[in-house]
Amino acid sequence: MKKTYILLAVIVLLSFAISLYLYPQVPDKLASHWNAAGEVDGYMEKTWALFLMPVFGVAMLLLFMLIPNIDPLKQNIEEFRKYYDGFIITMMLFLFYIHLLTILWNLDFVFNMSQAIAPAFGVMFFYCGVLIENSKRNWFIGIRTPWTLMDDEIWKKTHDIGGKMFKASGIIALAGVLLPDYAIYLMLFPVILASLYTVVYSYLEYNKKYKKRRN
Repeated sequence: MKKTYILLAVIVLLSFAISLYLYPQVPDKLASHWNAAGEVDGYMEKTWALFLMPVFGVAMLLLFMLIPNIDPLKQNIEEFRKYYDGFIITMMLFLFYIHLLTILWNLDFVFNMSQAIAPAFGVMFFYCGVLIENSKRNWFIGIRTPWTLMDDEIWKKTHDIGGKMFKASGIIALAGVLLPDYAIYLMLFPVILASLYTVVYSYLEYNKKYKKRRN
């Protein structure tokens, strides 16, 4: 765990250091938002553009570190803590990568933003699948529906299938590298479908199990 915190500190500090170093070199207004076609449709004053993501990363890191300590089922989190720590590292690297892409774009490097972020989303979704498959019942991490939270068996069944679907979503998102015109759809639609399906699946499994008991 100590090595994890050191690595996370390095990522955060490097993010701030890059922003500070490049501050004098970038224009006063930076591109900060892109539409589905990968075209810029939003700008931000450079102080906000350069430091918003690092500050957001710190806030997310503090939240992730807090969760295992406040969850009523924190003993369950400890059972899959290595996967949770791996998720934190993956998320922080994801934010760092997006931050770098934003800076590079504003330094006049030419690339398709949707195509460039596809690998990041692919890796993130795939690792979410790994985390989901290995998670135990808790209040903050995983597919938390009323039905999974009430029953360990429903939790496991839902997370087994949900993990596979999120991994598949990650692989599909990677296809955005080869199909840049469809990258945003390949990143969003599969993971939305996986999220909706697992909610419905958990309800149906819970209803099936407890309907049998009532009968």
